[in-house]
Amino acid sequence: MFFGEIFGPDLLIVVIVVAVLVFGGSAIPRLARNLGSAKSEFEKGVKGVKDAKASASETTEATSDSETK
Repeated sequence: MFFGEIFGPDLLIVVIVVAVLVFGGSAIPRLARNLGSAKSEFEKGVKGVKDAKASASETTEATSDSETK
């Protein structure tokens, strides 16, 4: 309940106004685009790690299965 009172629509408006004053109106879209690109690169990295982990576990399972036979 306390966080709902702090992070209301009033604070959002204040943050947007401060961002426009600090960065300027033309820099906001560029900043948002860069944040989107960074997010997609991060997600690609996480997916790559998950794929590598899955591949390693499949290799380990295949190795252990061949050793037990």
